[in-house]
Amino acid sequence: MIEPASDSKAGARRHALVVEDLGRIDYALGYETQLERVEAVLGARAAAEAGDVAAPRAVGHLLLLEHDPPVITISRRPNARAHLTATDAQLRAAGVEVAETDRGGDITYHGPGQLVVYPILDLSLLGLGLHDYMRLLERIVIAVCESFGLRAHRDICATGVWVGGEQASSTMQQGGAARDADAACAGPAGGSKICAMGVRVRRWVSMHGLALNVRTNLDHFNLIVPCGLAGRTVTSLERELGASCPTMQQVKATLTDRFNSEIAAIFNDR
Repeated sequence: MIEPASDSKAGARRHALVVEDLGRIDYALGYETQLERVEAVLGARAAAEAGDVAAPRAVGHLLLLEHDPPVITISRRPNARAHLTATDAQLRAAGVEVAETDRGGDITYHGPGQLVVYPILDLSLLGLGLHDYMRLLERIVIAVCESFGLRAHRDICATGVWVGGEQASSTMQQGGAARDADAACAGPAGGSKICAMGVRVRRWVSMHGLALNVRTNLDHFNLIVPCGLAGRTVTSLERELGASCPTMQQVKATLTDRFNSEIAAIFNDR
């Protein structure tokens, strides 16, 4: 929980971010938990708007977890299912389930060794639009990677966090022509994705979030076209850092601290 600088205890409670480490859970339970926390945030908002001074309008909840059993999630985007390249037999052999999801994005994989973060946040309280929120998530993950000595960046052509290929991405950021976007983002030059992102917003409360590969079984990504981006590869902290790879608990702690700092800064800048 964070408490931004304030002379009022009520004000600090208003800005509370509740962090919950759920350990390893299956995808269905993770989704149900998100829905419960969304209702809690909406309830707190309604109480505050009704003038209940005893009911703090909390920023929300930060859910940290790993999905087990492994699961491939497919969004409602047209053609997303076409990016599931594995047969039923291959999925059974790998012990990987398939689930439909209402988040944004395309298709992705979740499994042990991957830190999944579901921020259930009152975006209206934070004053964040969807674009700014996605950039916030990218900024947090980039800072986490760099805290462990790994340079990472965003790619203007594809949401998420990437390793390598900075030259192609920076060229686009410096004003490369739109017609060159596909060339700049395709293939190895675009870098390898280390963190996928996909969200849903309901009445300006966010759900779903990000998946950071820490010590993930990257072979399971061969069962899909990750995020629907043909020719792009995936990586992990373990692959990039080797023996220097942090533990899952270290990554959780670092990400939580960074999240807290970013949320506090939003209120302190007002």
